[in-house]
Amino acid sequence: MISNTTNIANGILGQLKSQEQEMLSFLKELVALESPSRNPESQHRILKFLEKELNGMGFYTMHVHGKKTGGYLYARPLKRDKRKPLQLMVGHCDTVWELDTLASMPLKDDGKTLSGPGVYDMKAGLTQIIFALKTLDKMDLSLPLTPIILINSDEEIGSRESKFAIARLSKISERAYIMEPPLGLEGKLKTARKGIGRFTITVKGKAAHAGLDPDKGASAILELSHQIQQLYAMNDFDKGITVNVGMVQGGVSPNVVAPESKAVVDVRVLNKKDGEEITKRILSLRPTMPEVEVHIEGRIGRPPMEHTKGNRMLWRLAKAKGSLLGLDLEEATAGGGSDGNTTSLYTATLDGLGTTGDGAHARHEHILLDEFPVRTALLALLILAETGDK
Repeated sequence: MISNTTNIANGILGQLKSQEQEMLSFLKELVALESPSRNPESQHRILKFLEKELNGMGFYTMHVHGKKTGGYLYARPLKRDKRKPLQLMVGHCDTVWELDTLASMPLKDDGKTLSGPGVYDMKAGLTQIIFALKTLDKMDLSLPLTPIILINSDEEIGSRESKFAIARLSKISERAYIMEPPLGLEGKLKTARKGIGRFTITVKGKAAHAGLDPDKGASAILELSHQIQQLYAMNDFDKGITVNVGMVQGGVSPNVVAPESKAVVDVRVLNKKDGEEITKRILSLRPTMPEVEVHIEGRIGRPPMEHTKGNRMLWRLAKAKGSLLGLDLEEATAGGGSDGNTTSLYTATLDGLGTTGDGAHARHEHILLDEFPVRTALLALLILAETGDK
């Protein structure tokens, strides 16, 4: 006997498959609205486009402008039962691609994949939000939790202007769905993410003529080399701790003992405890040479998304709902961060709910077209799920 749950899942998927061309057209329009992270004007255009769409769906919207970015778009249903708890969907409209990238990396639809700048990371995910909600409305399915949406324009550069709004909404929501793309061609959902830290080490030395008075100088570059060795010694791959010196600069001329040098350090950790410990170790670094100063700034800006009780509940929910659609979902830990790192601090979070594909931040960026309606149906089923439903 086919259960009502299976009938609903089949109905949602069938409805979405009947709208594939409409979904694809919408996604192509989003990709055509190029929206680099550091170009507020372009972000205003795409957020206005999304705002108009959501208004037409019966949502109240509010576009909060940023100081250095396009800001973020908040949306909630105009008609809602205030007694119902909230569920949050988070996506970002900014991409790593500069304006006019489409000239050298045009949209290509070969019937199996859709490729282009931002299609995978993560304009497909934004399209899924729109069409999952449209489908549930068309099928007149009552939602147990009220959906609220936040679309920001600064995720690729750390969500510095939007993370406070994301945190506030997370605190009042029962769960959060993050529309980042899944991991790999297997489409693994992201149930944990590393925390990310950024540190800057500045060394002040003493200048001197490298030929006439080398002994009167104190090389900031030499001191920095000692500091870098200590930093790399902090790597612990078994524990998932990585410390990488990604940028180095210093000196004024080949014939001058360097008076100043600087390094920018990327740190990744799997849990809060390791983040606190590695931060303490880095901030405790001291000079190894006389007559130099070492100044260190930085912190773990995006704490880890860990395997909390709530996060595990959502993973089990997704696994069960995916099976109704013929998906044998797998989970994975992502080395990069997302806004899920923030929401996970305050509410149950599931990440990687976008469409399967490949090439985030790369010129072969694409999604698999046959996965597009299926992953949208998965989101719709998750939105429709009762609290604690399996």
